Amino acid sequence: MPSTLRTGHVGLNVTDLDRSLVFYADVLGFQVLGEGKEGESRYAFLGQDGTLVLTLWQQADGAYDRALAGLHHLAFQVDAIEDVKAAEEQLRSHGADFAHDGVVAHHEGASSGGIFFHDPDGTRLEIYAPAGAEEAPAPSATAPTCGFF
Repeated sequence: MPSTLRTGHVGLNVTDLDRSLVFYADVLGFQVLGEGKEGESRYAFLGQDGTLVLTLWQQADGAYDRALAGLHHLAFQVDAIEDVKAAEEQLRSHGADFAHDGVVAHHEGASSGGIFFHDPDGTRLEIYAPAGAEEAPAPSATAPTCGFF
């Protein structure tokens, strides 16, 4: 095995690539690095500064189902809590579905925290900062915030 494994990119199945591109590119700000099609299936490569971060695959028949094995949630880290708040404003202006109201701490007494929301197919997403959420509430006293939203 290699000595160090890092996440290279994440691939998500989506039901409607055009709708997902609006969300991930126009709302969240990812750059479309490429798109393609094979038969009826379409895909898109999304990134930042030319680096691949996320791939979208139009091959799902239904919305995300948290009861099935697989992806639990996808978290994006930003530098500062102000960036989290700016993302929240952008998402709210586009009608995103939030799991909690505003910035919340990752757990009781944590300095890290963020926002928890869903993409158009219901996939659970998080944008967080490693510090700055000291005064934010924690939705659960016993479980990590990212655990059961």
